Amino acid sequence: MSIYQKFCTETFDETGQLTHIELHYPENFNFGYDVVDAIAAQEPDKRAIVWTNPAGQERIVTFGEVARISNQYANVFLSAGVGRGSRVMVALKRHVEYWFVAVALHKLGAVMMPVTHMLTEDDIAYRFRQARPAAVICTVENEFPQKIKGALEQTGMEALLWTAQEPTEGFRCLSREAEAALDSLPRQETLAHDPMFLYFTSGTTEYPKGVIHDCTYPLAHIVTAKYWQQAEDGGLHFTVSETGWAKASWGKLYGQWLVGSAVMVYDFDSFSPRQLVSVINKYGVTSFCAPSTVYRYLVRKNIEPMPTLKHATTAGEVLSPDVFQQFYEKTGLTLAEGYGQTETTLLLANFSWSAPKDASLGYPSPLYNIQLQTPEGEPVPDGEVGEIVVCPPENGAQCGLLTAYWENEELFANAWRNGVYHTGDAAWRDEDGCYWFFGRFDDIIKTGGYRVGPYEIERVLAEHPAVLECSVIGVPDKWRGQAVKAIIVPAAQYQPTRVLEKEIMDFANARLAEYKWIRIIEFVSAMPKTISGKICRASLKQEGIAGEKDNDGGSQKK
Repeated sequence: MSIYQKFCTETFDETGQLTHIELHYPENFNFGYDVVDAIAAQEPDKRAIVWTNPAGQERIVTFGEVARISNQYANVFLSAGVGRGSRVMVALKRHVEYWFVAVALHKLGAVMMPVTHMLTEDDIAYRFRQARPAAVICTVENEFPQKIKGALEQTGMEALLWTAQEPTEGFRCLSREAEAALDSLPRQETLAHDPMFLYFTSGTTEYPKGVIHDCTYPLAHIVTAKYWQQAEDGGLHFTVSETGWAKASWGKLYGQWLVGSAVMVYDFDSFSPRQLVSVINKYGVTSFCAPSTVYRYLVRKNIEPMPTLKHATTAGEVLSPDVFQQFYEKTGLTLAEGYGQTETTLLLANFSWSAPKDASLGYPSPLYNIQLQTPEGEPVPDGEVGEIVVCPPENGAQCGLLTAYWENEELFANAWRNGVYHTGDAAWRDEDGCYWFFGRFDDIIKTGGYRVGPYEIERVLAEHPAVLECSVIGVPDKWRGQAVKAIIVPAAQYQPTRVLEKEIMDFANARLAEYKWIRIIEFVSAMPKTISGKICRASLKQEGIAGEKDNDGGSQKK
């Protein structure tokens, strides 16, 4: 029996389709003890992580090692005062230490706050002010320690500081301290509904929100791993995501280990389709998940066959039908799209029992009661567009959905208005019950596999003296899915020229993380406004101001 079966009851129909799954767990459920240590006790030599990097270094880590090393890390943290309820920022890219850190923090009941290494100093300072972390554990790469120091100086805050691998001035070396620590750890007192994660969303018309998930969150990913990604007991699952994003929780740890699959980790900076395929073939990856941008690159290259790959999934961006078809022609595999949010686990997907429909979101997860509703809360019939909402069961318990927005009860109440969780996303449902994405209610831009909120870019643009008004949208881009485009009303004393365009772009991009870079600028004489005076982003798109550019060039509209 796989360990995941200890925590759920599954109901199947006569065709083998999972129709219902009910999760159950002890009051003190803790992924570190009840899953990792439990597997280690029964199968200490079972493969948990296969790690490699472009330099050819590799490391195979067993569950026995994860249990032991995470105990050592936990003892280092405990001795420094990090424990239950402590918030800890973690920026470890795809370094193997991330898995030891994550399990250690879970065992202590600390609240892990993963962030990407691509954040700027200002991005980090914002998160410091919001969450006030007790500690930071980070990579030494990409000058991240220097950014941390700058953000602490900017905010006047203090925190315990560790780097994962190498000593750095002002930071303790976690790996070195762990080697001297005890590798046994008495079980710490934690509860299933204690907070486990604090993830920051991308932000749309405001700054990023802090999303809280409790310690039952990993169990909701049983469906993600087993029935969507089709990770196998004894297999090797490869999700491309960096660990600073919630997508890493979907594909690099929880559901995969619960169903007995090891995780493939490729610790790279620059994406290369050939290297990715080489990793898949060298290590025998059996299931793979990536944003459609990755697949777009793969189908345009004359890649080698991937004989060990049995299943491929995609999420994070809308999948185009041509990529779906070309990938099938090259590999014989149908891409299965899935849908969810930072606030949720997998809500809709093309599951193992359904033939994937190209570019569709698929069918509701058996874990959730998914509906389409009007703004008034009325059900929407097949073929019509409505908002995707989640209706909790009668007892109100629902694993995998956010338990709070960090220090924002009003926002949480709004998301849960009328007793259902509102995703803010629009879709329609066909006669087979399959869901199709229609558009976003919140204007998040999905570019190159990343989610970008316009507000964070607009606030940087607004600092330039030539920018009177601005709005940022996503426009079609054949490589990135969407490119970030800035629409600008110039101040009176400035003329919209190519020179000014370049000046503003350089100014903004120097202050933005690379994944947020502006690719196109368009000057306009006035913005469409709502009756309340707000810029109407929808009108910008509908009126064609967005244009249809798919390159890195700019444009001007006078």
